[in-house]
This record gives sequence, structure tokens and C-alpha cells, in this order.
Amino acid sequence: MRSTKVILAATAIAAALATGATAKPGDPGREKVVAAIKADHEAAVERLRDWIKLPTIANMGINHREGAEYMRSLVLDAGFQHAKVVPTDGVPGVFATLDAGAKDTLAVYFMYDVKHYEPSEWSSPPLEGRIVDRPGEGKVMIGRGAVNQKGPETAFLSAIRAFKAAGVKLPVNLVFVAEGEEEIASPHFPQVIANPEVRAALEKASGIIIPSAGQSVDGQMTLLLGAKGAVELQLISSGEKWGRGPNKDIHSSLMANVDSPAWHLVKALNTLVAEDGHTPAIDGWFENVKPLTARQKELIAADVAAGNEADDMKVLGIKRWYKEEDYLTANFRLAEQPTVNIQGLVSGYTGPGGKTVLPGRAEAKIDLRLVPDMTKDEAVAKLKAHLAKRGFGDIEVNVSGGYGPTQTDENSLLIKAEQATLADAKIPMTMSARSAGSWPGVVFTGPPLKMAAGQFGGGRGGGAHAPNEWLLIESSNPKVLGFDGQAILYADFLYEVARTAAKAKR
Repeated sequence: MRSTKVILAATAIAAALATGATAKPGDPGREKVVAAIKADHEAAVERLRDWIKLPTIANMGINHREGAEYMRSLVLDAGFQHAKVVPTDGVPGVFATLDAGAKDTLAVYFMYDVKHYEPSEWSSPPLEGRIVDRPGEGKVMIGRGAVNQKGPETAFLSAIRAFKAAGVKLPVNLVFVAEGEEEIASPHFPQVIANPEVRAALEKASGIIIPSAGQSVDGQMTLLLGAKGAVELQLISSGEKWGRGPNKDIHSSLMANVDSPAWHLVKALNTLVAEDGHTPAIDGWFENVKPLTARQKELIAADVAAGNEADDMKVLGIKRWYKEEDYLTANFRLAEQPTVNIQGLVSGYTGPGGKTVLPGRAEAKIDLRLVPDMTKDEAVAKLKAHLAKRGFGDIEVNVSGGYGPTQTDENSLLIKAEQATLADAKIPMTMSARSAGSWPGVVFTGPPLKMAAGQFGGGRGGGAHAPNEWLLIESSNPKVLGFDGQAILYADFLYEVARTAAKAKR
């Protein structure tokens, strides 16, 4: 049997992990802030549920203006003094500031849009925000946007609200920018950042974060030092543009003497990858690809060592990696290889049974993932030139959005503050060179701002872009933060940003 001292020590550690780091001498008012976060729990959960009820879906024209206005109201309610909707040629952005009279400033990026959903695929209505038990995890909220990204963003705003409710001065000033087109690769977000007022405010910040729920099932977190870029586009083959084949669907018997736009597209797609059906084969595609450095490989190796290959494969529903590669090699490839992916293929009749038509049009939905030092414009230009060179210049290349990759120095003030916050909270941590997923961080890390940028946040969730998306609200695992713990970790992070900045100035 364990001694009473051991039991008490274990209990204290579990409590620290459940609620965030312990106060430091330089953290005035922290206990009041923590108490305010806990007192606000039920209201905060309800705010998240209400936000989930209002989905902004960029590619479907749903709630563009309403989503922006709601985002503006949320940040004002949380304590930001000034907030405005910023018009763009597409979905509006939102810009806000909170001047705490502090010496240092942190910027925060939000997205208020979500992916579309098919209600019939969900266990509960996707806009209801129902709380259910998740075995081995605790109580979770099910809803579109729960983890990507409204849940973590609500936790961050809850931390800001708590400072206001507790009458405690924020340790840093805040600059806030949000967009409603992240899920379609942010085609108009650069217009928000180019706004002179927005840019001037961001230039004062020491870095920018996007809130996230980043803990694994065993409580570990990976700090990402970058992300791949992304380009979303459609390749369209039509009899009208090609000058061959029909300009509408016709009887399939005519395939004997009429060209097929669908097969034309298939032939074009086949040139984009090598015989393995995997490796990009677009002319010059790897010309500007920057190999991983020795340090980046070291970070990835440490992250892989802390991971679990079997769990990863189970979540992905796979039994092997490309070319039967080992776990580490597969993760090197995940970080360093740019990709050409077919999201979907649409042509002709796709209902029950057959219809025996020769389609007059075929479309492939494509996404490109880019690594340093590739750019969006370079990738699109090379794709178009590649197709034209092979006799497919008639195929339309419609780019709907995109941006380049992002990278941040591990020695930046922002990353150092993230590391210190997790160390104080006793949350195990690794770093990795970059995420294989994407967000428009390049608008911050690239010129002219050249800021440090990263994803940060505790807690857990899953199902982003999928049915039954969820966010952990009450954790049954003392190693993983619940919703209140997420909010407390953000409060501690704000204290740590101020403390790290002060150290850097000495």
C-alpha cells in the first residue's frame, strides 16, 4: 500500500494537470482568474453550443455576414475594447484589439467558418452541441466546429473573460484577426492582413497563435514549428472547351465514334503522379523543395519516439505506410514531401444503377500540399505548364484558394513561452518540424510581417471535417485537460508570454 504522502503527492500532480500550471510570483491575480474560469464553466459551454448553432460555410454561401457579426460580438463580450468586421472580396474578416496597458503584445488568429456536414451521418444533430460520454475520455460535446476550431477558441475567449470578471489586468495586449474562409484555403484573408490598421497592429505583436486542442490520449503535446501550404483547385474537362466530345451528356453507345471528356480528364490526371500513383510528377515540382535539416529530423524522431504507430494506423484505418516504410521514415516523408491529391471526381450519372451516358463534362477536385520553399503561384504555374505541354491545355484550372507553407524558429519568443507554459503545467511535450495539415500562417510568418506563429492549446478533440466531431469538456483522465483546464492553460500562457518577453529584454 502507498503511504499517505505518496497518495497526497499523486493527488496534487493530478490536480495540477487537470487545471493548469501553478501560480508564479510574477502572476498577479492568477488565483482569481482561475476561480472566474471555473465559475463560468456552464455559461462557457453554453456559449460554445450557441456558436455551433450558427455555422458559417464558405463554399455554400451560408451565414457569411451573420458569422462575422457573431464573431465580432463574441470578442467584444470577452473584453476586447474595439472590434470591427473587415470587408473582403469574399467572406468578411474580423479585427479586434485589447489594450491592457502592458509592455508586450500577442496576436491571435481565429477561423469562424466550418466544414459542411451531412446530418444523416451523425449520431446526434451536428448543430445541437450535445454532451455525451466518450469511453476512456470523459464527457464530450458533439457538433460541427467543436474542435475545429470553435471549442479551443471559446476556451481562449473564456480565459480573457475571466481576467475581466476577476478585475485582473491582462499581462499582455492582444491583437485579434479572424476569417471565415479557412476551410476553402483562405482566398481573401490576405486582404484582411493588408488593411493598414490591421497590419500596423500586428507589427506590434511578438508572435501569433491559433488556439487548438493539442493533447494526445496520454496527455502529450507536440509543438509544431510550421505547416504545409495548401492550394485548392478544380480541373475541369469539357467537350465545349476541348473542342472534342459532346457539350452535354449523350448516349453511351456513341463512345464508339465520339471523344470522351471524362477519359480526357483521367488521362490528364494520370500524368500528375508517377507510376506508383503517389509521387508527384509535375514538371519541376521538386525544384524548390527544401530538404529537412538535421535538427528538424532530430525533432521529428523525438516526436515519433513519443508516439504510437499502432494507434495512428488504427485512427487512419490503414495497415501499412507507403512503400512499407517504417514509422520514422513515413513521418519524415509526411513532413517533407509535397503532394498532389484527388479529393473527389465528379462526372456524368452517379445515382443508383446505370444510365448509359457519355458525359460532356468531368471535374476533379484537387488539393496540393506545399513545403518550404515552394509558393502557391509557382505550384499553379507549374501545373498549368505541365498540362499544356502534354496536350491538356484545354483543361480548366480553377484555383479556389491557397497559400504557401509556414515555418517558425524554435528559439523564437513565442515557442519559448509555449515550452515554458507546458513545463509549468507538467504536460509532456515534443516539437516537430511542421504539420502535414495547413493553415494560412504564411501571411504572418512571410513578408512583410515575418512573425513567429504557432498552434497552441491543451485538451482533446477529434473528428474534424468528419461526422461526430467532438471536444473534451470534462476529462476522466488526469493527464488530459478538460475545458476549464484549456482555458486556464491559455491564461498561464499569457502570463508566460509577458515573462518571457521581459527576460528577452534584460
